[in-house]
Amino acid sequence: MVLALRGRVDGEVDLSARRRAEYSTDASNYRVLPTAVVFPRADDDVAATLEFARDNGLTVTARGGGTSVAGNAIGPGLVLDFSRYMRRILEVDPQRRLARVQPGVVLSDLQRLARPHGLRFGPDPSTQNRCTLGGMIGNNACGPHAVAWGRTSDNVAELRILDGTGAARTLGCDPSAVPGLPEFTRANLAVLRTDLGRFDRQASGYGLEHLLPERGSAVAKSFVGTEGTCGLLLEATVELAPVPAATVLTVLGYPGIAAAADDVAAVMACAPIAVEGIDARLVDVVRARHGSVPELPRGGGWLFVETAGDSEAQALAAARALVRAVDALDSRIVTDPVEAAALWRIRADGAGLAGRTPDGRPAWPGWEDAAVPPERLGDYLRDFADLTAAHDVDGLLYGHIGDGCIHVRLDLPIVGAPQRFRAFLFDAAELVVRYGGSLSGEHGDGRARSELLEVMYSREVLDVFAGYKALFDPGNLLNPGVLVDPRPVDADLRAAGLPRIPLAGFAFPEDDGDFGTAVHRCVGVGKCRAEGGFMCPSYQATADEKDSTRGRARVLQEVARGALDWTSEAVAESLDLCLACKACGTDCPAGVDVATYKSEALYRRYRRRPRPVDHYTLGWLPRWLRVATRVPRLANALARSDRLRRTGLRAAGMDPRRAVPVLAERSFRRIWRARRPAERATGPEVMLWIDTFTDAFDPQIALAAVRLVESLGYRVVVPRARVCCGLTWISTGQLDGARARLRATLDAVDEHVRAGGLVVGLEPSCTAVLRADLPQLLPEDPRARATAAAVRTMAEFLGDHPDWRPPVRSDRSVVVQPHCHQHAVLGFEADRRILAAMQVEVLEITGCCGLAGNFGMQSGHYDISVAVAENGLLPAVRSAGSESILLADGFSCRTQAAQLTARESRHMVEFLTEEA
Repeated sequence: MVLALRGRVDGEVDLSARRRAEYSTDASNYRVLPTAVVFPRADDDVAATLEFARDNGLTVTARGGGTSVAGNAIGPGLVLDFSRYMRRILEVDPQRRLARVQPGVVLSDLQRLARPHGLRFGPDPSTQNRCTLGGMIGNNACGPHAVAWGRTSDNVAELRILDGTGAARTLGCDPSAVPGLPEFTRANLAVLRTDLGRFDRQASGYGLEHLLPERGSAVAKSFVGTEGTCGLLLEATVELAPVPAATVLTVLGYPGIAAAADDVAAVMACAPIAVEGIDARLVDVVRARHGSVPELPRGGGWLFVETAGDSEAQALAAARALVRAVDALDSRIVTDPVEAAALWRIRADGAGLAGRTPDGRPAWPGWEDAAVPPERLGDYLRDFADLTAAHDVDGLLYGHIGDGCIHVRLDLPIVGAPQRFRAFLFDAAELVVRYGGSLSGEHGDGRARSELLEVMYSREVLDVFAGYKALFDPGNLLNPGVLVDPRPVDADLRAAGLPRIPLAGFAFPEDDGDFGTAVHRCVGVGKCRAEGGFMCPSYQATADEKDSTRGRARVLQEVARGALDWTSEAVAESLDLCLACKACGTDCPAGVDVATYKSEALYRRYRRRPRPVDHYTLGWLPRWLRVATRVPRLANALARSDRLRRTGLRAAGMDPRRAVPVLAERSFRRIWRARRPAERATGPEVMLWIDTFTDAFDPQIALAAVRLVESLGYRVVVPRARVCCGLTWISTGQLDGARARLRATLDAVDEHVRAGGLVVGLEPSCTAVLRADLPQLLPEDPRARATAAAVRTMAEFLGDHPDWRPPVRSDRSVVVQPHCHQHAVLGFEADRRILAAMQVEVLEITGCCGLAGNFGMQSGHYDISVAVAENGLLPAVRSAGSESILLADGFSCRTQAAQLTARESRHMVEFLTEEA
């Protein structure tokens, strides 16, 4: 039936199992499989979809970035994803301070376009680099600066919508635009005046107080926060605010976050533009994740307060007045923008890391944004602490203290005891109502809290909500189960009742040894959809949800629940374009590690079954290179024959457009064996890990490393046996083979490690295997963790020698391509310190090179590989002068650069050891 819709729209209609899985949940606790997903290209597609749904008894749910934590962007019928095509900024009018946008516009894109005019959209939720204006209008989003510029509803001028009947309406300040709305308003004036709009963050239910004549009969504002239940947004005209000329950050320390909330009246009297609170336990989590945090004043809870002015002196004067006015234990005024940004990152990182409790348990949304009048927030927080203790749940507190809105994710018993989950939510609702508060302060009610509205509002108010929806959507076509006639809060829970999956490949020690728990780390915050950075390079090339960390995790969650099989095409399609860059394991706030999940999935799919040919060619590459390095001239000659190369690559499952890397005339091991004992230094031993790529293709890198290490007084040793870390077996999911190679590795390095020796790697991907994959694949072998702890990058090794100084090259400029695995597993900070000490001019590429080991060589991946390179590597190389040096420690990165730009690159050790 739904297939017929394809003939009615120019956009896409997808009802595949994979796509339905990707859109079965948002950033909430809930899972509802849609019938199909529609990607409209224009208004006509939206109208055609709505008409088709009405004619065929289907429901319609609007979706933007899918970052809703309340479950208001999922539904059982047709899901309309506006973020793919309907994302144009139609106009920015700096004179009138207005912008016209389509619903799929990402907030940060609007901010970027408005910034040159000295303007911005006021509300700025933490998801601003992936959330859409349509989604913000749907749930009335706020953010840290709401104390200055208000909620989304305060910044909307006009909306064009289709209501549930398919009628086009323009909503502004004329109630007659909606038939029956003037009469509805007059009939319900008492409710609108007494029960709604009691304080700024009363976000639960519909914001019908805006219909009041004394509030301007603002129909558009009343529509904001209706969560897609009353109409489908086609276009929004929003107001823009002037960007302050100068801002100053003041950090105030208090005994705890409740005491900080007690001081909010004094803080707000100083007219700040942002007031954010953060608890000491959350700071501890950030510190544990990143190693350190910027200096904070004394205290166990802090307020981050931003003041503004027409000049820095004025903003600073406001900050000093603030410090005098409050009752804080300690304070810091920060005028340096770089330091202020680092402090704000504590708040931003903390918001992501709050997805885990301090002891590592999953923490869920569901009660994450309740709000009370600010003057009552301190007492509410104390009673809330008692409530969580009584229910034996825990979480990390932070939030918009100036507005009375507090954020917390809790280790709610969703998995093991949904009835306890339900009981806690009702008790929490009763507590917040006792304080005159709101179930939601900015995220909306969705499936998470709509049933709880009966605790907050009388039957009369709920009937008014139902009457308002009926004016727009009499057939209950739009997002049913939300706000009006709600679904139970414990229905459709994504993680409830999941079977445990026995271990097969990786150990998943941080997820209780369970693959299902691991993939359910993804709670859908969608950072993987943000532009820029290392995470999800294929998504940045395609902008398709299937290529995001979140999309892949959603498909694997369906596997974990038994709804999809390991061998299904849905799983194969979902993982096909994953480059296994590992960036998600670090950059995703929840630590979702799709590279590991992909390897596990490939292992389970092909275990004891025939594999694709490239698994035997690329996956067994070290085997073939062992043969080829014996006859490098012959191998290179064959590769130079265009016809043989193309034929051979096709037969091997690789793209014929690729060149074959040139083997060195002599491998490092051959050179090393020929080195006379007298040429070898004495002193403490350092083991150089000779990976397959360095050995076969770039022995000069290893020789430079030997010179560098020996210059520090060490004696370099290499593993006696020709061992391999198993990287190519891991990336192709051949985990039994990887374990065999890692056991041989442990045999080869154990004596050295037990003697206290270090193992220094040169190839980041192989070094990362020894640091991270080794303990996961051989958890029962005590040598694995000891070896992982002994592994260092060359930069880390050099950084541990305070007397060592790199050569100063202040006349040189470099373009640096950090390897993804180094970024994700090993860290690049030690390399940055070395480059800074060298005083070179540095352009650091942010993002994957696109080759990513076997990925870019495999048949069918070439175009995506090049598209990924266009997001970072290629434009950086093009913009750099011919005299700039391209530094890339990764063999894949050097290969990609050479093949796509004809630009040679160097390893860091080569740069450090070259003559000036």
